[in-house]
Amino acid sequence: MSNNPFFAQHWVSHQHELQQINQILAQDGDLLVVGAPGIGRRSLIRAAARQVGARIVEIDFLRTTNADRFLRLLADGVTEAFADAQEMALIQDWSQEHAIGLEQSPPRARLVWQAISVQSWTLFQTLLSLPQIMAERLDCRVVIVFQNFPHIRSWDRTGEWENYLRQEIQRQSRVSYALISTIAEPWMQGNLKLITLAPLDEDDLRAWLVSTMASQGMRFDHQALERFLSYVQGHLGDAIALARRVWLDHAAAVNHKANQKGIGLQTVSGSESLIYADDVYQSALSLTEDLSITFESLILLLPPSQVRVLESLALDPTDKPHARDYIQKHQLSRGGGLQGALSSLEQKGLVYGAKFGYRITMPLLAFWLKQRLS
Repeated sequence: MSNNPFFAQHWVSHQHELQQINQILAQDGDLLVVGAPGIGRRSLIRAAARQVGARIVEIDFLRTTNADRFLRLLADGVTEAFADAQEMALIQDWSQEHAIGLEQSPPRARLVWQAISVQSWTLFQTLLSLPQIMAERLDCRVVIVFQNFPHIRSWDRTGEWENYLRQEIQRQSRVSYALISTIAEPWMQGNLKLITLAPLDEDDLRAWLVSTMASQGMRFDHQALERFLSYVQGHLGDAIALARRVWLDHAAAVNHKANQKGIGLQTVSGSESLIYADDVYQSALSLTEDLSITFESLILLLPPSQVRVLESLALDPTDKPHARDYIQKHQLSRGGGLQGALSSLEQKGLVYGAKFGYRITMPLLAFWLKQRLS
């Protein structure tokens, strides 16, 4: 078997959204991609940027614990986007005009500075101008991707850095900004073109799964295929993770069978192998067991009222969590308390809003919760 074939080499769905992003980037537009974590937001932007020949600088604000960390990630992002010798020479010339050096140390060159000689605010403005300068000199486009942008407020208490970034989004001509978020804040809707990623269409996901499995000499029986789709609920990241686990578990079973019989692996796996519903269940179970520490950590960070809502939706999915019978059945808080919990979970990317029926956005998390509570 080849090394992990379970990546969406061609977009399983979202072709319309991909074309939209292409057009926005080609016209020097700025955009906001909204959707659940793991649904393919960043990959979609990367694919569109490659298609229009743009360089990509990516920063996840969850990693920017302070201003210095943000500056380091911004500088590294630029040198990664412009990494060949000619481009490095241009950056070297640029750096000599500022109190910044270019350190040629393996595995890649880095922009360096002394905090004593350069104030953070000045350095911020200088570094943020560099992608625009490089794009002008090389006659190319640049896409700066900001993920989890609102997290900047955890250290930018006065909003000075955020406000400057908002201004630059509108001002820079050769640089497009692509923000990734779970929901759209009011200021984003007014200044960025909005792209909303819904869960994948089930027919598209089914076609991708059947085709990819067939390429590995495997196929699902009808019940297994429907169970798989019910587990991942259109979530691309979870679909890839579960498909890979089914594939690996099947490979392990084939190897074990070959060793037991003392015959060659090709003899065992030469014909197309059938995957059954219980195989999918066992793979989902083992995968969520591996993810349990991550899921436990996530749950521990949530208030009890939000945990209660998540558990209720995992055990008893509904598109009407505000219904009186549902509230009584699961002993949820009434009125504003429930709505507040749902809104907060939506902002965190854990629950869809009313548009998609208040589902848990990460189906494997829902599967794990259900197994833990059953």
